[in-house]
Amino acid sequence: MYSAMALHVGLVQLGGASMAMAQDGPGKGYAQVPNGAISIVAEVRAKSGKEAELRDVTLPLVQLVRGDPKNLVYFLQENRETPGHFIFYEIFPTQADFEAHNAMPYVQEWFARLPALADGGVKVMRMEVLPGLGK
Repeated sequence: MYSAMALHVGLVQLGGASMAMAQDGPGKGYAQVPNGAISIVAEVRAKSGKEAELRDVTLPLVQLVRGDPKNLVYFLQENRETPGHFIFYEIFPTQADFEAHNAMPYVQEWFARLPALADGGVKVMRMEVLPGLGK
């Protein structure tokens, strides 16, 4: 069991760590996003019974896309209440950078697998980062 003093010291250390993370982490990357950057929100839903297979072919995209030097942000999310329902959030500096991303062989291979795995393909919203939110 922890003594009151040990608990207090632990909380102080944790608080210090939180302050360091707040100074070094959250919000720091926003400066890398230029005004007018291309923001993509995409949605794909697995066919019934294909949820795990779609997840398996989609998860490798995270590391591959984040490795693209032109990619600024990439998140893959899955609906907790509806397995197999994925939302992608991506930011690229320009439309040309996004188009180059879509032309990558690993992206093309993923798109080629969708007819067998996804219900209705991919729904894409192309958006723009508004002034004042980036650099």
